[in-house]
Amino acid sequence: MFDNRTYRSQARKEGLVPFTVTVKETNLHIQAERELSGKAVKAVLECRNLLESYISRCPEFAWAMTPVQPVFPTPKIAAEMIQAAARSKVGPMAAVAGAVSEFTGRALLDHSREVIVENGGDIFMKLDTEAVFAIFAGNSPLSMKTGVRIARRETPFALCTSSGTLGHSASFGRADAATVVSDSCALADAAATALGNMVTETSDIETAMETGRNIQGVQGIIIIKGKKIGLWGDLELVKL
Repeated sequence: MFDNRTYRSQARKEGLVPFTVTVKETNLHIQAERELSGKAVKAVLECRNLLESYISRCPEFAWAMTPVQPVFPTPKIAAEMIQAAARSKVGPMAAVAGAVSEFTGRALLDHSREVIVENGGDIFMKLDTEAVFAIFAGNSPLSMKTGVRIARRETPFALCTSSGTLGHSASFGRADAATVVSDSCALADAAATALGNMVTETSDIETAMETGRNIQGVQGIIIIKGKKIGLWGDLELVKL
């Protein structure tokens, strides 16, 4: 999650209404066809309650840095995080921001045809048009000057970014940005964390890209370190 959220002022899609909701540590920037903050808060409270209840029965879920086995009964959101963590070889909480974004976004899709939910750089969305997303990469000269164009999709998808040089989320790497595209927001979040952990020097980008291509469900990857960038998948880089 990024502490400096000034990038949100530039994240506007024409025709959608932007609003922000905060529940404890969760702070979401949402765009929908109308203001739905009440329904968004309800969804966030529900998913947080599910996760907090599950953690009370499985404390390891909250602190493990490697994949864990599910403890039954497992709520769907926790199961998705566990599966994402297993595929990416990280702890399940590496997927929490993306999982909360998707849980909230899917609830809002009952009330809005288009939805964008951003949670500290982890984005769940359903759009009727193609979109261009700027990549916030800290002090890299490519930050907010490089974007990715994603063609219109019939189904919701996710774009999640992890950074080792900004924000307070745990990272063992020094990537300015590791961005992953997937149908699953939990998986995109976990995979972005895993790939970001691998990059301490620009020479690490190629190895991280190769690893990411082999994670089931990953559809696109962008990794930025300093002036260097790696790209894989059906994505188009654009200069902003």
